Amino acid sequence: MRFEAWKRAALALVPLAFSLGLVSQQPSTFPGSSPALPLVHVDHGPNYAKAQQQHYVVLVSLDGFRWDYAKRDSATHLLALGKQGVWAPEGMLPSYPSLTFPNHFSIVTGLYPEHHGLVANNFLDPARQARYGMSDPTAVTDGSWYSGTPLWSLAESQGMRTACIFWPGSEAEIAGIRPSWYAQFDKKTEGTPAVQQARIDDAVALLKLPPADRPHFITIYYSEPDHEGHEFGPDAPETRAAVHKVDALVGKLKAALDATGLPVDLVVVSDHGMAHVQGPWITLDQFADLSGFDTVGSLLYGKTEEDRVRVYNQLKKASSQFVVFRLNNVPPDLNYNRNPREGDPVVIATGPYAIRAHEPPDGKPDQPPTPGMHGFDPRKVPEMKAIFFAAGPDILKGKTVAQFENVNVYPWLAHLLGLTPPKNDGSLNVLAGTLRDGGANPSGVSGGEAGDGPAK
Repeated sequence: MRFEAWKRAALALVPLAFSLGLVSQQPSTFPGSSPALPLVHVDHGPNYAKAQQQHYVVLVSLDGFRWDYAKRDSATHLLALGKQGVWAPEGMLPSYPSLTFPNHFSIVTGLYPEHHGLVANNFLDPARQARYGMSDPTAVTDGSWYSGTPLWSLAESQGMRTACIFWPGSEAEIAGIRPSWYAQFDKKTEGTPAVQQARIDDAVALLKLPPADRPHFITIYYSEPDHEGHEFGPDAPETRAAVHKVDALVGKLKAALDATGLPVDLVVVSDHGMAHVQGPWITLDQFADLSGFDTVGSLLYGKTEEDRVRVYNQLKKASSQFVVFRLNNVPPDLNYNRNPREGDPVVIATGPYAIRAHEPPDGKPDQPPTPGMHGFDPRKVPEMKAIFFAAGPDILKGKTVAQFENVNVYPWLAHLLGLTPPKNDGSLNVLAGTLRDGGANPSGVSGGEAGDGPAK
């Protein structure tokens, strides 16, 4: 970072430098708090004058928090947030496939997965003959895999500083820029109580920086209750306990943000829901000869047109538990029919069925599907629906919104931040009725589908 920027931040409030891990890349302690999570700082200079006049947005994701968990399990803090502002009682529709990386990136780019490039958590790019895997740090931090302009890149390019305390894609340079502050994901420690609390501590510490350096857009990601939903199923006591755990974290965050005295809009979403898996694995090579194919999970990549036609014909009437399409013929409402990363032919489950191309190789154990799973078409499997809660000075109180597609969150967030978004698949009109200014004088024009309903 430039010396001037470092001196400006460090001299203004030296203890924050230690809290944020800037003086040392090891977690250190804020007096009276949990160890803070180290953040990497990329110096983009101070906030522009216009950016300093904007309010603040903190965007939180609770991975795998199904749309009905809050009411089912009496998540008091989330429900209170909805009463103070707005929520979607019938849920928010994830993009297909309803998986973690595709939907986190759809929320922050306003693009369907086939447009931003993350068509699954793990997939093959036939053109570059390379594989993207969400557990591969080399791929995850390589910005060439991602298309679109995530909100942090959009804000930074328009003179507004940002911070990502975990979010898929935030460790990569995308659209030519990284967030001013970001955390490096560590699966081994990410779920520990200290690191969960540290997200809150770091967010508050960042908001106490001088106005010139203070980020106006902050993301926070929690991996629960997704883990418990997979391992035990969506209705298990362990999953309900995880719901209460992250709800309590939301309550702590809300109280901490209120204590700053700053005008902060708090937005809490999830990427997808969770369903009980029905039956054992459905293994595609038991229905079709997949020789000549590369496969990743249930994605099929035929190397010749002859092979693609052959396997399509073998699979198209093989089972009532899935349907199969040639890539260009996938129904348009799935927005999953143009990107070669999606494979060809494309196999889509008709319900909560676990599908894979092959069994594990000889010598490796074959495990049954986890009790809970996601990835399915949310219009066919409504358990895939996600949450949307938001409250703050720019959001009307006591509003509900009808079910809507998650790509519409992007232009809405951009409007809250006073940013001009690029063209995307969302529309500000869908959520404009939740805004105190009614979405008046939107800072940019966004295209694409308008979602399923307005605010009520």
